[in-house]
Amino acid sequence: MKRLLLLGGVTEALAIARTLGPQHIYSLAGVGRVPSDLSCQVRVGGYGGAEGLAQFIQEQGIDLLLDATHPYAAQISHNAVIAADRCAIPCWALRRPAWQPQAGDDWREVSDWAELIQALRAFQRPLFTLGREPLQHLDEIPPEQFWTLRALDVYPGNARCEVIGARGPFHLDAERALFERRRIDVLISKNSGSSATEPKLEVARERGLPVLILKRPVLPGVGRALQTLNETLEALATFLS
Repeated sequence: MKRLLLLGGVTEALAIARTLGPQHIYSLAGVGRVPSDLSCQVRVGGYGGAEGLAQFIQEQGIDLLLDATHPYAAQISHNAVIAADRCAIPCWALRRPAWQPQAGDDWREVSDWAELIQALRAFQRPLFTLGREPLQHLDEIPPEQFWTLRALDVYPGNARCEVIGARGPFHLDAERALFERRRIDVLISKNSGSSATEPKLEVARERGLPVLILKRPVLPGVGRALQTLNETLEALATFLS
């Protein structure tokens, strides 16, 4: 019986995990809540780089490694390719397509935090949807700015930043209310490509607000790249049968 190691991800990866039997392993980095209603095994935590991941694959007798992590989790994606190659097993990846700008969008791509902060100088009420990274910079907030930071969980802010703990999917009316209530004048986002978080882009478009988009990292080539959940489930069903 073939055995899958699924690297997640709590969006498509969780949906895949819900279809897996007890011989398979769903691996999470440890950020956020661990699902408790799965039939498959759940592993939480890192591996110690590509070498540790390769050792785990060999010890567990894994036949296929599926990388369904976030598009910005570049390090684990690189480690997955290296580890699978060392163990001579296939490595597949679910690579969610990036969002594409539409008519009326004002997207401004930035490469890193320094470039982002430079681009933010003209604004006063940014909404950060980058995850936890801005928490490391709360002492650097300019006096003319107030940050709203949305992450998966609530973290301490300060006098110039409020942190909202919230998990998608987010709905259009609620996003409209958030932008209005917080007087948001610029949105900061990764280009995750997720439909669960896309409504914020529609609100920015409606309000004529710029969006600072953090550039996607370059990910390694894999044996098979899949773009949708359904395509991935079909491919897995064939491989694992």
